[in-house]
Amino acid sequence: MNKAILMGRLVSDPEVRYSQGAQPVAVARYTLAVNRKYKRQGDPDADFIKCIAFGKGGEFAEKYLKKGQQISVIGRIQVRSWDDNDGKKHWSTEVVVEEQYFADSKKDNNAPAAPAAAPGGGFYPVDESVEDGDLPF
Repeated sequence: MNKAILMGRLVSDPEVRYSQGAQPVAVARYTLAVNRKYKRQGDPDADFIKCIAFGKGGEFAEKYLKKGQQISVIGRIQVRSWDDNDGKKHWSTEVVVEEQYFADSKKDNNAPAAPAAAPGGGFYPVDESVEDGDLPF
């Protein structure tokens, strides 16, 4: 099983490019700073993990994700290797994003609001002025 679940802050705005072809696909790359729960003296406080999102996930990242936001990511770990012009082998490990969620509180988030769901998706807008005593349950 190859499953990665991460929560961290975006180091910078996602870098988004579109593939060439008849139907271009969004490819978003970003780095998450994920705090370590425990650390030894002299070790860094966080790990910086590269993430890549394709298609709709890449478009979502381009539109809604900004530097400093805390997000949660679910995906799979992918390891790639290639040879450079000098014949030296290079390796890259990244998380291929399958799902991504906002993890900031609404007050901390300065990004534009994401749509709750498509019309008919079963979600209703939340009216923050409603008191618990006004709810029917």
